[in-house]
Amino acid sequence: MYEAKQNSYFRNVRKELLDLIPVQNRIGKVLEIGAGGGDTLLYALENGYAQNIFGVELCEIDNSFQKSHQFDKFIIGNIEQMELPFSDESFDVILCGDVLEHLVDPYHIVHVLRGLLKQDGVLIASIPNIREWHTMREVFFRGDFKYTDSGILDRTHLRFFCKKNIITLFENNGMAVTKIETNIALHGGRTNLLNKITMGIFEEFLTYQYLTVSQKK
Repeated sequence: MYEAKQNSYFRNVRKELLDLIPVQNRIGKVLEIGAGGGDTLLYALENGYAQNIFGVELCEIDNSFQKSHQFDKFIIGNIEQMELPFSDESFDVILCGDVLEHLVDPYHIVHVLRGLLKQDGVLIASIPNIREWHTMREVFFRGDFKYTDSGILDRTHLRFFCKKNIITLFENNGMAVTKIETNIALHGGRTNLLNKITMGIFEEFLTYQYLTVSQKK
């Protein structure tokens, strides 16, 4: 299924995730799971978010930065089918941008990644919100749980989460969620305006994606 996706699916800088890295964590090692073409990691290195960068991506991507000499290590492979070649407490930051929902057992992977974090390290993730109102409208009012090429019902998604499930995903694996934000403001427009007018009452229905920061308990 991933072979059918356009290269653009794997090629973009997730600056909104990098901006969540605490200042004190921007001087060390960053590991990105689901690193795509490596764009986000290289941006992090070149713009003061990291000093050393490591990536893991499921597949090779043509005409990408995956083989750049600027990476300390870039691994091609399925994270659920291999043992990562890193020592415990190696990383200041681990990024999981829209990757956990693609896994068979994201709960186990969060547990594994926790072990790779330094004591004061952070795991930063973005996860789609199945409760978003467009999606719920299709399921409940139109009776249509139809997979798509991208988005919340991306055909490669294996797991689905609401806000409370996202928090549980981390907290049940020895992590404390220190920050959880919506991506409403990033998209702007009428959705952002509606959220402000209603003072966030309907935020969980307007949120397309949650951004989280977690640390070891």
